[in-house]
Amino acid sequence: MNDTDHLGRPVVVVTGIGVITSLGQGVEANWKALTSGVSGIKRITRFPVTNMKTTIAGTVDFIHVDEMSAPALSERMAELVIQEALAEAGIGEGGKFPGPLFLALPPVEVEWPQRLMLAKESGANETVVYGDLLRAAGTGGHVRHYERFLFGSVGENLAERFGTKGSPIATSTACASGGTAIQLGVEAIRRGEADTALVVGTDASVNPESLIRFSLLSALSTRNEDPAKASRPFSKDRDGFIMSEGAGALVLESLAHARARGASIIGVVEGCGEAADGFHRTRSSPDGKPIIACMRDALADAGLSPDQVGYINAHGTSTPENDKMEWIGVTAVFGERASSIPISSNKSMIGHTLTAAGAIEAIFTLLALNRGVLPPTINYDTPDPAVPVDCVPNVARPAKVAHAISNSFGFGGQNVCVAIGAAP
Repeated sequence: MNDTDHLGRPVVVVTGIGVITSLGQGVEANWKALTSGVSGIKRITRFPVTNMKTTIAGTVDFIHVDEMSAPALSERMAELVIQEALAEAGIGEGGKFPGPLFLALPPVEVEWPQRLMLAKESGANETVVYGDLLRAAGTGGHVRHYERFLFGSVGENLAERFGTKGSPIATSTACASGGTAIQLGVEAIRRGEADTALVVGTDASVNPESLIRFSLLSALSTRNEDPAKASRPFSKDRDGFIMSEGAGALVLESLAHARARGASIIGVVEGCGEAADGFHRTRSSPDGKPIIACMRDALADAGLSPDQVGYINAHGTSTPENDKMEWIGVTAVFGERASSIPISSNKSMIGHTLTAAGAIEAIFTLLALNRGVLPPTINYDTPDPAVPVDCVPNVARPAKVAHAISNSFGFGGQNVCVAIGAAP
């Protein structure tokens, strides 16, 4: 393989990966569970769920933080996956990573445990009002708390910990955020701004506020009686997605830089496509144009024809509308081949990791190409005649694939597709 692509830009490769999901910590633990069809979805025990419509999620309760909050757990998971990725890549020793950090992070807000703590310390009794929070802040005893929740310090903390270059770039493009972070890293290397980039997606948003909000949107599955069978992408009886937590990290490098230092190459990020439609705050455009556009743009960016794609890692959320829209998009891009291309959804096992999904699922796509195994879509027992997809049903499939795409479609019409190639 040449060091430059079809447009004369540096080829971007992946030399290190790290991952945490509800299936466990580390690449090997996740890959073993994923290819075995194991589900990480379980009943929520972190907070009371009495009278909630949805009581299940893909929580990461095995990772400890001193004070539980979404930003704290998101940061801790990011630390762990970065450590794993850097160790595999053999780069960034001693807290001196030689490139920028691109971070996909969910919105940061003060959560109820912290609100109640501040109100109590301010002398409030039962009703928490904004003035109580201000009085607590005025005591001057909560500097770390306000750094965390008011200034969203996750990116800065990670940049300081691992010595990345320049200001960290934190992005939040809904469920497409992980893909957006990858695209930013790829573009920085292609433009010659960096030889290497650290890309991370992390999300620990399973808290009462987020669960209630998604429930009010009727977006979540209510199949609480059997958590492992709740997420059913592409199945006719799919009824909503499962909120989940996780993190993924990728070390990106120019191929020339990786070769010069003798690094092992896991795979190639061949192209990226992004399209946003602004059609609705939550729903995608019913004609599927942005979904179609981001896949076509990714293939064009990679210099690939649709016939060269041998696997699709679907967004596949298990909601009635998303899976149908994704199928419409795939059919438009791949034509008659659509029904014969293997298309699997990791969310059937790990749930929807929201902001982190694009990074995590890109990692699983890299592993599928690298190890010659396509993960299954579990719980596929009732095919949907309107979505005649080869979703690698229920059992993993050995397959040698040279090129794949990984889709990430977010609320508000944010859509990203990443084209991935096998290692040269």
